[in-house]
Amino acid sequence: MKPTDLTRRRFLAHAATAAVAPLILPGGLRGQNAPSNQVRLAAIGCGSRGRSNLMSDFAGKLDDARVVVTCDCFRQRREQVAGLINQAHGQTVCEAVGDFRDVLARSDIDGVVISTQDHWHVPLTYAAALAGKDVYVEKPLSLALTWSQKLRALVAQKKTVVQYGTQQRGSMHQFRRACELVRNGYLGEIQEVLAWCPDMGSQLRQASQPYGSNEPLPPPPDFDYDMWIGPAPMQPYTADRCTKYGGYHIHDYALGFIAGWGAHPIDIVHWALDCDRSGPSRLEGSGILPPAGSLWDTIESWDMRLDYPNNVRVRFMGGRIAEPVIRARRRFYREEGVLFAGSKGWLSVDRTALYTSDRNLQNHEVGENEIRLTRTASHARNFIDCVRSRQAPISPLEAAIRSDTVSLLTDIAIRGGRAVRWDPVTETISGDDEAARMLDRPVRAKWDVLAGHTARPAAKAG
Repeated sequence: MKPTDLTRRRFLAHAATAAVAPLILPGGLRGQNAPSNQVRLAAIGCGSRGRSNLMSDFAGKLDDARVVVTCDCFRQRREQVAGLINQAHGQTVCEAVGDFRDVLARSDIDGVVISTQDHWHVPLTYAAALAGKDVYVEKPLSLALTWSQKLRALVAQKKTVVQYGTQQRGSMHQFRRACELVRNGYLGEIQEVLAWCPDMGSQLRQASQPYGSNEPLPPPPDFDYDMWIGPAPMQPYTADRCTKYGGYHIHDYALGFIAGWGAHPIDIVHWALDCDRSGPSRLEGSGILPPAGSLWDTIESWDMRLDYPNNVRVRFMGGRIAEPVIRARRRFYREEGVLFAGSKGWLSVDRTALYTSDRNLQNHEVGENEIRLTRTASHARNFIDCVRSRQAPISPLEAAIRSDTVSLLTDIAIRGGRAVRWDPVTETISGDDEAARMLDRPVRAKWDVLAGHTARPAAKAG
């Protein structure tokens, strides 16, 4: 028997036990906020986004949840964030762990918050679901639809609660109000939608040289480089590869800002058009790629037109394309947002506010007998509530897959230089075998989490 077979067998046995066990929180104290009543979380990924998630939304913010483990490939990051969490609580409640497999094997962890580079989002969510943990996973979801489909099947089987990190649904209430107004017909028949977000141009100054350095360097001594690369192809370490910006803009690890930022406006388009289980039928447009040989090689700028049900045309744009278009429609520009135009008027929403052509709608709340979307205090609050209730969260996995597919199809259409015809029911590309093959990606065998090859024996709790 191969060693990998042995470790996989042990892990699967542990995961199966964890998946059928009830949610039992440790401790013997009484009281509303006692340890026995708290959801115990592990944070996997402690870079800038992970730290923001934890310190702004979870650690010390929710009385009935506690972050007890931090995990990151950089030792300094995981130890620093654990220290901040302990400082927030005024006592040692959190420890730093270097390997996610040791975290997921623990029986005292109820859920994980995943804030790693994009290429790890689906593999880690899959491994967590296999181990019986609920998951809060940052956007964007996936680099390949086939990965997402495997995750969908496992999550359905394990009945895992998965909250997708599109916080505009749960924590920015102007987006809910905008979607309710659209759904309830206040704009009449929707005829056009504009969706936009920053493109790579807003990030280029963050690299040591334009589009990043390809010069090989030794990895830092406190950094598990092999694990960071994980399912992606192994490449030499460079000064700009393993930064958050490299993680955003290198195609081995991400789709670029068409997904990393685009996930937000596309999610709102789908929420408003009731397309959480559907999507476009055709995508066509253009985009700009960085110069050949660049380290940063995701799509730099784009202008796409998408055909949605009910003859709705969506125009999805990067910031440099979008700015003059949006200024012509609402006389001012924010770096991200959505504009819905209907037969009775228009509304536009971004992270600043909700704007409407009819001022009577500016602060309007729909009535009890109208379509009302989920109301919650925050995205994190909703996740913890759903861990307890086992209900679907405000940003469920299916919505994540459907909006994420738009980013993937945009990437395929631009790289192929031709329109993509999409069947959202069968989730297939019609009449283009080359484009269809781009719905999948190979995985480095050593870190093929979706095949169970990275499992380790169960570790002791605590």
